[in-house]
Amino acid sequence: MLHERGIVVPMTQRIDKRDQKGGEAKPAATFTAFGLAAEAEPLPAGLYIVATPIGNLRDVTFRALATLAAAAAVLAEDTRVTRTLLMHYGITTPLVAYHEHSNEAVRERMILRMQNGEALALVSDAGTPLVSDPGYKLVQAAIAAGLPITPIPGPSAVMTAIVAAGLPTDRFFFEGFLPQKSGARRNRLEALVGIPGTLVLFESPHRLPEMLVDAAAVLGGSRPAAVARELTKLFETIRRGSLASLAETFTEEGAPKGEVVVVIGTAIEEAAEETDADLDARIEAALTRHSIKDAAALVADETGQKKRIVYARALALARRGDDDA
Repeated sequence: MLHERGIVVPMTQRIDKRDQKGGEAKPAATFTAFGLAAEAEPLPAGLYIVATPIGNLRDVTFRALATLAAAAAVLAEDTRVTRTLLMHYGITTPLVAYHEHSNEAVRERMILRMQNGEALALVSDAGTPLVSDPGYKLVQAAIAAGLPITPIPGPSAVMTAIVAAGLPTDRFFFEGFLPQKSGARRNRLEALVGIPGTLVLFESPHRLPEMLVDAAAVLGGSRPAAVARELTKLFETIRRGSLASLAETFTEEGAPKGEVVVVIGTAIEEAAEETDADLDARIEAALTRHSIKDAAALVADETGQKKRIVYARALALARRGDDDA
């Protein structure tokens, strides 16, 4: 028995007592969590977007478990991953594969099931569905069909990483995964230079070292950053430092294991706003030994300034020197 505000609550209790809308009543489903055996009443027809743990199976809400138990089916990115969660909580709801390769015909079948009165739960392998995840197409189709969409909030790798990074959270931009090739990745990073807030990225472990090198080169090595690995799991680690120092660390150590989230702060004003006179002095010194292109590259690496800005300044100084001569 559980005691809540002095009231004895039976070990078997009903979760989610909303009235059922349409469709035949589904027998009450059960699940077991934290020593509590619970019943989940049938759900109204529609699509339920359910957040699931990003690593620690205890990071799940009772409402999420009740929804997964009561749904007619759980649409999963990888049924093997989701089956582990369901088995842990004694949930026997059938699993249906739904992932980035699922075509329109699959979505049409899901829409028809909901139109016939079924409640379907959509999950991703970990965290909140639709965040760097293919589920939005099904949500779009359900909305177009006039079906209700019910989000069941919960864990998110993005939010977990950003609150632990120690960087400003008042304004942030989620980029997801950067391109795999260095050239395309640097081009995309160039487009992110002016974002007035903290950047949040996903990255594959084996690409992390080279991504950090590219980020330091394009965004500036002095930017504060954090690399979060295996969040909420046994070997969770969060490494903090400048982009340059993190790039050096992971280049030396090699690719880490586990899921990775990278959080990058805005440029530190003191480091980014080196005076024009100081910058010109560096460039002029470099021009005595190198070509304009090489001098600009050298100074950009030393100062963390954007290469195109340093190159333009180097070109102007070189031309001024020619005019003075």
